[in-house]
Amino acid sequence: MSAAASFLVRLSSILNRIALALAVVAVLVMIFAAGYQVVARYLFHAPPIWTEELARRAMVWAGMLGASAAFHERSDPTLFPGMMELGGARGRALELFRAVGVLIFVGPVLYYCLFGPGFNFARGFIGRNLDRQAEMMGISMAWFTSAVPVAFALIVIHVVAQAVAALAGRPIVPASPQEELPI
Repeated sequence: MSAAASFLVRLSSILNRIALALAVVAVLVMIFAAGYQVVARYLFHAPPIWTEELARRAMVWAGMLGASAAFHERSDPTLFPGMMELGGARGRALELFRAVGVLIFVGPVLYYCLFGPGFNFARGFIGRNLDRQAEMMGISMAWFTSAVPVAFALIVIHVVAQAVAALAGRPIVPASPQEELPI
């Protein structure tokens, strides 16, 4: 169990770093697009038609990837804020209860992102967006809507890693913000 916990915790951490980096890139794209639109509109009186849509889509990716990173770092709202201090059987039970609750919520979201009625991919959230084009950018909406299942899949990996680590007696305690700053 300890080797599996170590592997899952490492995988979760690596994926979290990647998601956080991509969220930062998405925020930068959003800032660039919005800034470019402002400059083009007020200085050149010719705003491009694609900047608002690009900023909006980048905001979705930044928000979804940021939400998965917040979940990994346990910065999200929680029902059991004192759970981190509890150890032993009670702490493990609360961690498992939390994991089950998260999976009950995430499971249907992931299912309906991928599949529609009758286990049909074409009728799922992503499948319905494959043929739709972004209004101003001319690319498939699936590139934007796939942010939802990607973020929720990351959350599944994080919650499984956290639960397995807790069961192995090695609960994941996020670093405090003071420890991360080189002050």
